[in-house]
Amino acid sequence: MTPNKTFDLLIPRRQSSLRQQVIERLRDAILSGLFEPGQKLVERDLCEMLGISRTVVREALQHLGAEGLIENIPHKGPVVATLGLKEARDIYAVRQALEALAGEGFAQHADAAQMQALRDALEHLKTLPSDAGQDAVLQAKNRFYGILLEGCGNQVVGNMLTLLNNRVTLLRRMSLAAPGRLGNTLVELEEIVSALEQRNGPRARQLCADHVARASAVALQGLEASAGPVQRQKVPTGASQE
Repeated sequence: MTPNKTFDLLIPRRQSSLRQQVIERLRDAILSGLFEPGQKLVERDLCEMLGISRTVVREALQHLGAEGLIENIPHKGPVVATLGLKEARDIYAVRQALEALAGEGFAQHADAAQMQALRDALEHLKTLPSDAGQDAVLQAKNRFYGILLEGCGNQVVGNMLTLLNNRVTLLRRMSLAAPGRLGNTLVELEEIVSALEQRNGPRARQLCADHVARASAVALQGLEASAGPVQRQKVPTGASQE
């Protein structure tokens, strides 16, 4: 298994557990596109890349499977999960409802420091150079949404969106790749932040829902055009692979 991009997976010595470091490295590799949807992950190769034992790699793969980033295919082993159209639609439907609640909650509960932090995060996103890579844009967007969730006053909404975050990041990568989408995103986020600064909860709720709906339309259009591994079919346990 040879990744098609340059990416140093070797684990440095840190205070956090080795297992957690491996999980983070493999998660980053998947979300960055180093390992592509449908790609088989060979434990032996991962051990060599990471410089660790197979036991730790296997535990990390199981954890990422629980996050929905890896699937175990009978007679094939672990592969990077792909998102089917129905799953993508379901994710966007849940995300739309939750982010609308988060927006309204932020308008009602965020303190002045959180409001300023959200504005600063948006301004940072706006000032990214035109040649900034997609990873930089996604990191800036994740920072923005992290602040939104922290200040929304609803821990359940925050926890549920956090659980969805990895698959949402994969979908964001697709929607942001569409021509002109980033510019539209900045306009939409500016409208959202302006409504939040005015403490207009109902308007913020509607703008958040509209923003997700537009992103959904772009990403789903890309998925439909792909019509390859995107159309994932679950394989029953024990079924053979042709």
